[in-house]
Amino acid sequence: MRVSINTITIDFETTGPRAGLPVIFIHGFPFSKEMWRPQVEAMKKDHYVVTYDVRGHGKSDVGDGQYTIEYFVDDLIGLMDHLKIAKGVVAGLSMGGYIALRAIERHPGRFRALVLCDTRSEPDGNDGKVKRAEQAKLIKTEGMKPFAENFVKGVFYEKTFAENPDTVQMIRDIILRTSPIAVAGTLIALAGRTDTTPSLFSIKVPTLILVGQHDALTPPSASHAMKDKIPDAEIHSIPRSAHLSNLVNPGTFNDHLMKFLNSLQRPVQTIKRR
Repeated sequence: MRVSINTITIDFETTGPRAGLPVIFIHGFPFSKEMWRPQVEAMKKDHYVVTYDVRGHGKSDVGDGQYTIEYFVDDLIGLMDHLKIAKGVVAGLSMGGYIALRAIERHPGRFRALVLCDTRSEPDGNDGKVKRAEQAKLIKTEGMKPFAENFVKGVFYEKTFAENPDTVQMIRDIILRTSPIAVAGTLIALAGRTDTTPSLFSIKVPTLILVGQHDALTPPSASHAMKDKIPDAEIHSIPRSAHLSNLVNPGTFNDHLMKFLNSLQRPVQTIKRR
């Protein structure tokens, strides 16, 4: 399905009962909503699952390629408004986590719970900003293929290439289908994102943090740093996986996710006073 939000056409899918707990998944960079297939399949019976392509990615419009994280947050809220989701669970991986953290900072009343996957709250340091600029330059001078090959090497655990080549190829194909203008524009947006670390202490909704055991891009240390700041946050390491823990080890990932979501639907116990 497609909807016009903030002058951009956003492509999205909804699955599961409309009366179920709404869960909105935000994909990482430079992927698409297709990366959430294992989660949609596991959740579609009981939950109202929303996946969408961030502007410039997947089947959503590219626009002018001038992006900011703020635009991405506005698109998320606009999609929730379109779907009449007053308050939902937001789950974001990597860039999706950056968007989720900024969204809950700006619109805390719109979220029932937070799931942060292989992400971090800190902005890029100088080295990170320079690296993103170099990646954007590489795309403009050499095209998407060299960028895609380098990127794939960074997001997968080395054993995954032999043990799960289909998943690696799926991600490679998604990257290659993404517009070079969109990838370059998103790199600039990521380099310019704000620091959401100070707002972690103010998060008042249940929070689940999941991180791949071998994640080198947003390492477990970054996840534990968030856990220490978010009140009562829950954290789990996903074994045998790196940055794309939801795809490489979906069984363990989904077990933790489903247990967390089910806990949100338990009735609150009240203490009877005598």
